[in-house]
Formats: sequence, C-alpha cells, structure tokens
Amino acid sequence: MTQKIVIVEDDPTVCDMLALNLRAEGYEVLTAEDGETGLALAREADPDLVVLDIMLPVLDGLTVCRILRRSSEVPIIVLTARGTESDKIIGLETGADDYIVKPFSLGEFLARVRAALRRGKGPEDHTSVVSGDLKMDFISRRVFQGENELTLAPREFELLASLVRNKGAVLSRDILLARVWGDEYLGDSRTVDVHIRWLRQKLEKDPSHPERIITVRGVGYRFEG
Repeated sequence: MTQKIVIVEDDPTVCDMLALNLRAEGYEVLTAEDGETGLALAREADPDLVVLDIMLPVLDGLTVCRILRRSSEVPIIVLTARGTESDKIIGLETGADDYIVKPFSLGEFLARVRAALRRGKGPEDHTSVVSGDLKMDFISRRVFQGENELTLAPREFELLASLVRNKGAVLSRDILLARVWGDEYLGDSRTVDVHIRWLRQKLEKDPSHPERIITVRGVGYRFEG
C-alpha cells in the first residue's frame, strides 16, 4: 500500500512544493491550511506521517501535536522558522519526532521523511516493484529484466527507481535532479539526459525508439510498463 502523508502548512507555496515532491516520490499526500482542519484530517485519514508547521491559524502546530499524541503514535515532523535550542526542545517534548528549521533543502526534507517513516510503522511498504518483465528490489538494489540481472551504476539505479515508483507520471529534469543528485547539485540538467540514454541502452530493445522510458518534450520523462 502507498504510504500516506498529511501536510499541515498555511503557506500555499511551501505546501504545494512539499506535496508535489512527495507525490513524485510515490507517497499519497493530503493537505490542510490550518491547525483545526489538519487535526481533523490526521485523525480521519490515519496517515503514516504528519508534517506540521508550528505557526498555524486557528490551532497552532504545538497544540495539534500535543492533541494528536494523546491518541496516536504517528510520526510527526515539525516545520518552523524558529531555530533556537529552546524552541526545538519544546517541539520535541510536545511529541514531535523531528524538527526542521526553515529554510531547508528539499534533499534534507525528503531524507527526514524517509527516516521518520522507517521509525514509524516499520520499513517502507514497497521493498520491490514489478512492472512487466522488470523487477526492482530496493533493499538489495538489484534489477532484473526477465531472468537477466541488469548491471546499473548507483545513479542509474536511483534514476530508474524514481521513474518506476511513479509509473505513468511525467517527472521533470529538475525533479529527477533533486531526487537523484540532491538539492545542492550545481551541474547541468543535461546530466539527466545522459543517464537516461545509458538506461535505455540497458533496458530498451531499441534504444533509439524507447518503449519504457518515454521523453515528454519540454517537460521530462515518463516510465511505461
């Protein structure tokens, strides 16, 4: 089953950015813009993780966190512009599992999400994915096409994993760069095209006419089974 994440954030730009990138990672994402709505959503949806801003209208994030902790062990990541040690202590003692200070990098955020989910309901639900004759095992980092094991470099594996986990969805070069190379990567986005070409040489019957990794001109790439 797809893991579910609730984001409670009143800044629509931040909320949309986080939701977009989490969905690109394969998570189901629900959002709320105030603490009261977020609390109700978290109770109703039974999520695997709650991402919670502190400065929220109606109910502040610490109050939401405190109330949730009375009846739920769901992992909670708190987002805040307050970065003092006392603020962090208050947040953690209220029941938060992690505390991220704004501004933060997307790479750091996604890493914290994965770590919180591992600590929460156990290991990620999808330890492997099968698509047609292709099987990816994310624990052993092995890829099979039919009976044949493919030899992929680490970046190739991560790139293919991002595409396969989001089968049918178009992922832009910028999103793929953030997922595979990290937010701090300063190179050209054409490095994605180069690695896609290498993947096609290993996956496609005819790399010049790909049937699995499809180019969406002006946007990015889409994986088809």
